[in-house]
Amino acid sequence: MNPRNILSIASRLDRIGIPMVRFGVAIVFLWIGFLKFVPYEADSITPFVANSPFMSFFYAHPEAYHAHLTHEGQLDLVQRAWQVANHTYSFSTGLGVVEIVIGLLVLSYLFSRKLGLLGSILAFLTPVVTLSFLITTPEAWVANLGDAQYGFPYLSGAGRLVLKDVLMLSGAVVMIADSARQILQQDFVQAG
Repeated sequence: MNPRNILSIASRLDRIGIPMVRFGVAIVFLWIGFLKFVPYEADSITPFVANSPFMSFFYAHPEAYHAHLTHEGQLDLVQRAWQVANHTYSFSTGLGVVEIVIGLLVLSYLFSRKLGLLGSILAFLTPVVTLSFLITTPEAWVANLGDAQYGFPYLSGAGRLVLKDVLMLSGAVVMIADSARQILQQDFVQAG
């Protein structure tokens, strides 16, 4: 095949790429939103919420979270009772509902460009908050436990997870631009 033909085909991949970004963003919001109803996921976001100046007020005792952390898959009834009293699970459930709504709004572009735009804007704002965890959450960085590599720029598992939201932010910008373009085209067609 001629290299120019390959480039010509590649130059049109945005026609499937933009819908792929939309579905990818929606899947992430829906899946993680549903996981927010499960205690292990709620437990795992505790350090982020407890250290966030935007969210810590949702917890009854954000300053005490260190003593009550569990590992994924670990059932500790004492820690679970503390998390219930701390409002960890009720906050996580509320956040899950918000994430599911955002995922559904992102998908709604299939029948409503304006709802799709709203979903895209919310999908943009969410990682802005999430990326702030890199500044506010000590657990985002490798702790000083004796190895030479700790602190900035050494992201922990939690920090690497948060850093991936740069892609979500970028995808949301593409979705916003596409939604706005589609709304303008629709308005132009209706006006003409």
